[in-house]
Amino acid sequence: MLNFLKNLFKSKPAVNYSELKQRGAFIMDVRTPGEFSGGHIKGSVNIPLNEINSKLSKIPKGKPIVTCCASGMRSASARSILKSKGFEEVYNGGPWSVLNHKLN
Repeated sequence: MLNFLKNLFKSKPAVNYSELKQRGAFIMDVRTPGEFSGGHIKGSVNIPLNEINSKLSKIPKGKPIVTCCASGMRSASARSILKSKGFEEVYNGGPWSVLNHKLN
């Protein structure tokens, strides 16, 4: 029973976003264009959540992808969509403002 509980609450290793950036990660901001224009991570690409399926060709397959948004909810959905489309190394970076600090 103890092993079951340990496995249930086992934490995932922390993602090193700076390392992903050094490896050329594609930072994908899934907020609306209006939100994106109000502030975003330098070098990030704005592909709103509702446009992902129609813009898959703009997303590179051979590099890590980090999704971000305002709170982490849309970026989690974006990660799920990308994983279901065959993208392998996809990370939910959560809120763009927090991720911005983790990338430096």
